[in-house]
Amino acid sequence: MLQKTLGIVLRTLKYNDTSLIADIYTEVAGRASFIVKIPRSRKATVKSVLFQPLALVEMEADFPPNATLYKIKEAKSFYPFSTIPYDPYKSAIALFLAEFLYRAVREEAENRPLFAYLQHSIIWLDECRDSFANFHLVFLMRLSRFLGLYPNLDDYQTGDYFDLLNACFTPLRPQLHSSYVLPEESSRLTMLMRMNYETMHLFAMNRAERTRCLTIMNEYYRLHLPDFPVLKSLEVLKELFDAD
Repeated sequence: MLQKTLGIVLRTLKYNDTSLIADIYTEVAGRASFIVKIPRSRKATVKSVLFQPLALVEMEADFPPNATLYKIKEAKSFYPFSTIPYDPYKSAIALFLAEFLYRAVREEAENRPLFAYLQHSIIWLDECRDSFANFHLVFLMRLSRFLGLYPNLDDYQTGDYFDLLNACFTPLRPQLHSSYVLPEESSRLTMLMRMNYETMHLFAMNRAERTRCLTIMNEYYRLHLPDFPVLKSLEVLKELFDAD
């Protein structure tokens, strides 16, 4: 059945000389994989340049029941980027978040609130002109709400540890495992939880603190999502901002 939908590109792989496979988070069907024919004609209705990391596309695709690989009939850009592909910092963030979402978001069902959050976040990053160094941290923290992983802040007290394995704050150091965060870093995480894109520039963090928060959050997701790997783009992002 042909259906129109918006989509967010997570990953593409070359299939052969005229095709690629694109993993896309769609508005109507959640995560889905598509076979994309790339004709060489300038008049082609689908062009490979559309399928860049985190690209927002508007497409018409065939969604037959029980299929695992769908076909795209037509595709065009829904929101052409003005800065992300041309800014090395934003490009690094986009590559990291695309890989992160590819590994973390596996739901093959409609989830419009999550799609709206992703769409809003990507457009915000593209339109932001400065003070976005904490963007990926705030993005990951708020993403955890949609995945059912958001920690409970109600019980937090100054001096608490954060138990990564049990997703809770505790006044006592966990004794049965080593997956926890010390009180000073726990305090920084609660600060992150209270940030949003508009206020994040008010919270100063140096490069070492930002890198440490990213490492903690990546480990948190690895503990709670099955088969979540070490991300290749994680070190690239750390190195780029470390050179800032």
